[in-house]
Amino acid sequence: MGTPEFAVPSLNILLENNYEIPFVVTVPDKPKGRGLQMQFSDIKNFALKKGLDILQPEFLKDVSFIEQIKSVNPDLIVVVAFRILPKEVFSIPKHGSFNLHASLLPRYRGAAPINHAIINGDKVTGVTTFFLQDKVDTGNIILQKSIPIELSDNAGTLHDKLALLGSEAVLETVKLINTGNYSLQTQDDSLANKAPKIFKNDCRINWNQSSEKIFNFIRGLSPYPAAFTTFQNKQVKIFSSNLTSESSSDPPGRLLISRNKLFANTQDNLLEICELQLEGKKRISSSDFINGLKTYYFHFFS
Repeated sequence: MGTPEFAVPSLNILLENNYEIPFVVTVPDKPKGRGLQMQFSDIKNFALKKGLDILQPEFLKDVSFIEQIKSVNPDLIVVVAFRILPKEVFSIPKHGSFNLHASLLPRYRGAAPINHAIINGDKVTGVTTFFLQDKVDTGNIILQKSIPIELSDNAGTLHDKLALLGSEAVLETVKLINTGNYSLQTQDDSLANKAPKIFKNDCRINWNQSSEKIFNFIRGLSPYPAAFTTFQNKQVKIFSSNLTSESSSDPPGRLLISRNKLFANTQDNLLEICELQLEGKKRISSSDFINGLKTYYFHFFS
C-alpha cells in the first residue's frame, strides 16, 4: 500500500525478488491542473506498467474493501507512504502489517520527517520498519538503517536516498518476518518528536535568525514546497543558499551584492542566495536575479 514516488522502489524490489503481490492499494484518482484531468498516483502508474491489480478505496473501513483484502488471505501487508490504516485492515494478515517510515523512530513521527530532519540541522537520519498499531508511528521497531545528512543535501536529494535505502529495508524486513528470525524494539515515547505536514504558511523565512538556521530551513523545504520571502511586495521562493563566515553589518533581510553574488543579512552572518524564483517567473540563478535589478541599494527581503 502506497501513494507517492517514495513508495515505488519498495514495490519494485519486492517484484524483483519474486514476491507475490495480489493487490496494490493506493489512493483514488484525483482531478488536477487547469483542465482538471484525472491524475494517477505514482504507485498506480508503476503498478499499471507491471500489470498488477490495483485497489483504490475511498474509505479504508469500507466493508467491500476489507472483504477484498480478506479474500486473498495475505501473509503480510507492506505500507509505504500511505494513509492511516484502521485496525480492521492492518490486523488481517497472519504475519501482521508493517510500515516503512523515513526517520529513525521515534525521532520524527508524522507526515514530513525528511523536511524536519534537515530543518533541525540533524547530521544523521534513516528509515525504520515497524509493525502497525492503533497510534500512528508508535509500533514496535523491526529494523532500522541510517545514513548521514550531507550539507549538500536538500529535501529532494535526501528523499531519493531514503527511498532507495527504504526499499532495502523493506526487502530485508519481509525476509526477517518470513523466517521469524527477528526481535522487536519498543519505541521510547520520551524521545519522540513531531514532524507534522508542512503548509505554505510554515515556509516563510525569518531573517531574524542565524544564517545556519535559515540555511537549513531553505534546504529542508527545497525543492518543494520551497522556503519563501517577499521582495518589492512579491513572493520569492529560495531554493538554495550557502553559508559564509562574513559577519552581517546591516539589518536582517537587507541584500548585498558583491562580485556578482547575492547575499542576505541575517542575525549573525551573510547568507549567499544561489537559486530563487520570483512570483510568476521561472527559477533562476542569483546572477540572473542581479542582472534584473535596476539598483543595488536598499533592497530588502522581508
